[in-house]
Amino acid sequence: MGKLDGKVAFITGAGSGMGKAQAILYASEGAKVIIADINEETVIQTASDIKAHGGEALPVTIDVSNKESVDHAVKQGVEAFGTINILSNTAGILDDYKPTLETSEELWDRIININLKGTYLVTNAVLPHMIDNGKGTVINIASIGAFVAGGGGAAYTSAKHGIAGYTKQLSFDYGLKGIKANAIAPGAVDTGMTHAMFEEGSADVMEKTNSVPAGRYGQPEEIAQLSLFLASDDSDFIHGSIIPIDGGWLVD
Repeated sequence: MGKLDGKVAFITGAGSGMGKAQAILYASEGAKVIIADINEETVIQTASDIKAHGGEALPVTIDVSNKESVDHAVKQGVEAFGTINILSNTAGILDDYKPTLETSEELWDRIININLKGTYLVTNAVLPHMIDNGKGTVINIASIGAFVAGGGGAAYTSAKHGIAGYTKQLSFDYGLKGIKANAIAPGAVDTGMTHAMFEEGSADVMEKTNSVPAGRYGQPEEIAQLSLFLASDDSDFIHGSIIPIDGGWLVD
C-alpha cells in the first residue's frame, strides 16, 4: 500500500520543478493528483507522465493570483475526484534579488500576488472541502527567505515571511478542525528557474549557495520526499512548523 492511498492532492506549480516532483511522488504513493499550473503545456505533460506509470492525474490551468481562476481549477478537481485531502501550495516566482529601492510597485505586487496572495486564495478554495471531511493537510512552500535575508530581494523575502506566518495561523485556527498545516523552507534547489536566478544573483548569494555544509544544490525530488512525509499520516503530530531543507544554509 502507498502512503497516500485513497487521497486526492491538489498541487500548484506542478508543471515543473518541485511541484512536478511532488506530483509524481504522490501519485506513486497512491494519490490521485490534480496538476495545477499556469502553463497548460507542462500540466498536460506532467499528467501524461503520471498516467503512463499507472497513476491518476488531472491537468488544470490556474493563475493563483486570480480568484476566479483558482475557484474554477478547484471546482474541476473536486468534480473529477470528489474531494481534496492534500494541498501543496508550490507555485511561486523570484524577484531578481531586488532591494526595496529597486523594486517597482509592479514587481512588488506581482511577487506578493503570486507567492503570498496565491497561497491564501488556493487555501481558501480548498479548505472547506477538508473541513467537510474532518481532516486535511496543507503544505506551503516557503523558503530560507522565511527565516533570513539574502535568499531573495525585498518582495520575495517579505512574501516568504508572510507564508510562514500564514501557515502558523492556519494551524492555530483550524488544527482542532482536523487540518494539519506546515511549510517547507527550501534553500537553493536545482530547478530551471531557481538555478538560473541564483547564477544571476549577487556574489554573496553565490558564495553562500556554494558553501553550505551539503556542498551542493538540493534536488526537487528531495523536497518532494519531505512533502510526502508531511502529506502522510506519519507526520500527524507536526503542526504549524516551518521546516528548513537547505543543505545547512541556516547553520550560521
